[in-house]
Amino acid sequence: MTAPETERALRLTVLVGESDGWHHRPVYTEIVHRAHRAGLAGASVFRGIEGFGAGSMIHTQRLLSLSEDLPVAVVIVDAEERIRAFLPLVEELVADGGLVVLDACEVVRYADGSDTDGNDTVGDGSDRDGGTRDGRERRR
Repeated sequence: MTAPETERALRLTVLVGESDGWHHRPVYTEIVHRAHRAGLAGASVFRGIEGFGAGSMIHTQRLLSLSEDLPVAVVIVDAEERIRAFLPLVEELVADGGLVVLDACEVVRYADGSDTDGNDTVGDGSDRDGGTRDGRERRR
């Protein structure tokens, strides 16, 4: 068995409330769409089941205390320079609340790092579905 390939990356985690909005759209949705337009490697949204923030009010999904403002984490991993270039696009979205966390990380590749064509790596401008980040189809 060969050792997996690894590469350095930066993980951006943006913590917001589920009910936080930006122009009639959830903040977490806006972050994901901005990351996509910026050509980042990917973004995932995770909904928490319980938590509290700066206001110290505990929000939970337990049946007896249904909350409409559960914690949400948007996680994006890409090359450090790409994440740092993206930060100004997040700043205005969390100016009224939210937390931005940056962590150095290492991406582990157990295979060739691609779905089908061998060209997909963190920060290379490609898209997991075989296209490019600007929407053009990649030549095979």
